[in-house]
Amino acid sequence: MACNSSDNTGKTIRCKAAICRKAGEPLVIEEIEVDPPKAWEVRIKILLTSLCHSDVTFWKMDTALVAKFPRIFGHEAVGVVESIGEHVEEVKQGDTVVPVFLANCGECRDCKSPKSNQCSKFGKKLYNGMPRDGTSRFRDMNGQTVYHFFCVSSFSEYSVVDVAHLVNINHYPLPPEKACLLSCGISTGLGAAWKEADVEEGSTVAIFGLGAVGLAVAVGAKQRGATKIIGVDINDEKFEIGKRFGITDFVNPSTCGDKSVSEVIKEMTNGGADYCFECIGLSSLMAEAFNSSRNVYMFALI
Repeated sequence: MACNSSDNTGKTIRCKAAICRKAGEPLVIEEIEVDPPKAWEVRIKILLTSLCHSDVTFWKMDTALVAKFPRIFGHEAVGVVESIGEHVEEVKQGDTVVPVFLANCGECRDCKSPKSNQCSKFGKKLYNGMPRDGTSRFRDMNGQTVYHFFCVSSFSEYSVVDVAHLVNINHYPLPPEKACLLSCGISTGLGAAWKEADVEEGSTVAIFGLGAVGLAVAVGAKQRGATKIIGVDINDEKFEIGKRFGITDFVNPSTCGDKSVSEVIKEMTNGGADYCFECIGLSSLMAEAFNSSRNVYMFALI
C-alpha cells in the first residue's frame, strides 16, 4: 500500500486530528501541524484506528501525572510509513506498520529476555511526548503544543512514532480493520494464553469477559490445545460469537442462581479451571477468577 506524501519528506504537514482539550470533554476535530520525524522516528499515515478502553480511562483522568492536555488519544492502529528519520533501518517509506505502546528497543536486558516485555530503556516514560526527548511533534493552529498518548496518538491522520514502538507487517498483508487490532487487544489476549500462562494441551480454561481481549485469549487457548474453554459474560449473545473463536462452554453470572460463578466453574471442571483469565479489569472479578482456579498446594521448608 503506497503512501503519496513523499513531497512532504522533511517538512511539517497539516492534517486533521481528534483533540481532547480537557479531561472528560468531547473530542474535537481540528487541524494540526505534525513535525517531520527526528532520528529514530517515523511519520506514519494512519489508515485505521480503533478505540480501546484504556483510551477512555485516560480520557477521564484529570489529576494524574499523565493527564496532560490538550492531547491526541488512540493507540490501536495500522498505518503506512510516510517518511523516516535518521538511523531508521527497520522500515522504509510505503511500508505498512502497526504502532504499539509497549516499546522494544532490542538492546536492554529486558527486551533481550524472553521473560519480560517491559523495556527498561523506554518503558517507564510518561509518554506525553516522544520517548527519547520527551517533546511533542504536534501543534494546533495557534502554535500550542498538543501532547502525545502512549507514544502512538492514532486519532490523527498523521502521527510520529519512535521506531521502538513500531512493528513492520509489510510482508503479512492484512485488512486494515483487522490489522489495527493487533496493536493492543489481540496481542494482549493471545500473548496471555501463549506466553504468560503457556496453556498446555488438554487443559481447561475460564475467560471472564468476552470482549476483544477475552476472545483473543480463547483463540490462543484453542491454538494451544485446551479442551474446555469456558466463557463468562453477562451477555448471552457473546456465547454464539465466542463459539467462532474457540469457546466451548458459557456461564452467565446473572443466571447462576444461589451459586457463585466460581462454584459453577469448579463443578464444570471437577475442581477448578487450570487457567483463569480476567479480561475486564474489575477487582471483584479478579477474586472470582482466582477462586475459580484449581487449588495448588505449596509447601515451604523452613
